[in-house]
Amino acid sequence: MKIQVLFGSNSDERVYGPLCRSLEKCGSVQMTVASAHRNPDLVHEVVKNCGADVFVAGAGLAAHLPGVVASLTNKP
Repeated sequence: MKIQVLFGSNSDERVYGPLCRSLEKCGSVQMTVASAHRNPDLVHEVVKNCGADVFVAGAGLAAHLPGVVASLTNKP
């Protein structure tokens, strides 16, 4: 299984780093920093072209990035 993890800024790595290491038990994990506000083109490119089976997205306390990712794919 190919898992794409997106988070909004480098400061979120303290949360998503351990998550990614745990997800490696389930398959291949790719971690990308891309903000829905600062890098919308990158978010679109990653979601449309990464070939992931599953997406995990988050950014601080906001739901913007997960919402954008969900709008670009029908995958979980």
